[in-house]
Amino acid sequence: MIRWFVRATFVVVALVILYVGVTFGQVWWASRQDDARPSGAIVVMGAAQYDGKPSPVLQARLDHAVHLYRDGGAPLIVVTGGKQAGDRVTQGIAGYQYLRDQGVPEDAIKVEVDGTNSYEELSASALIVANAGDSNQVLIVTDAYHSFRVQQIADEVGLDAAVSPASTSSSIQSLARETAAVSVGRILGYRRLSNLG
Repeated sequence: MIRWFVRATFVVVALVILYVGVTFGQVWWASRQDDARPSGAIVVMGAAQYDGKPSPVLQARLDHAVHLYRDGGAPLIVVTGGKQAGDRVTQGIAGYQYLRDQGVPEDAIKVEVDGTNSYEELSASALIVANAGDSNQVLIVTDAYHSFRVQQIADEVGLDAAVSPASTSSSIQSLARETAAVSVGRILGYRRLSNLG
C-alpha cells in the first residue's frame, strides 16, 4: 500500500512538473511572437498611470497602438483599465487623453474604465467592440510576457484576437508569474480566476 502511494505521488508530481513546463514553453514562445494583422479594433491593456499621466509601461503600449492605428491596423482603439486604490483617474481615461494628445481622433477611441484585471478588461472590450458594430477581430497590445494569457482570455470572452506586444523583452520572473497564472487559469477558467482575485 505504501509503495503504491509513493508511486502514485511520484506520477502526480511528474505530471504537474510536465504540465507547468509545457505551459512555461507556451508562454515563452508566445512572448516572442508579433501577430499584428488588420482588425476591427486595437485593444490596449491597462497599466499603471500617475494622476492621468501614463506610466512608462502604459505609454509604451499606447505608442505601439498609435503606430498600429496609423499603419491601418484598425479604425478603432479601445483603451482599458479602471482605478487602483487612491487613484483619481482611471487607466482608461489616462489612455484616452494620451491618444488624443497624439492626434488620434476622439471618435476613433473607446474607453473601458471598470476593469481591474485582464479578464474584466477584455470581457468589457468584447462588449464595446460588439456595440461599435465592428468585427470581433481585435489586435491586443500588451507586454510580450502577457501575450499567451490575454490570447486565451480573449478566446474565452468570444474575441477573435491576435497579439502585438509593445515590448519584446521579458524577464524570467514575469514569465514565471504568467506561467503560474496560465497554469491555474486553464484549469479553473479565467473568469473564475478573475473572481478569486
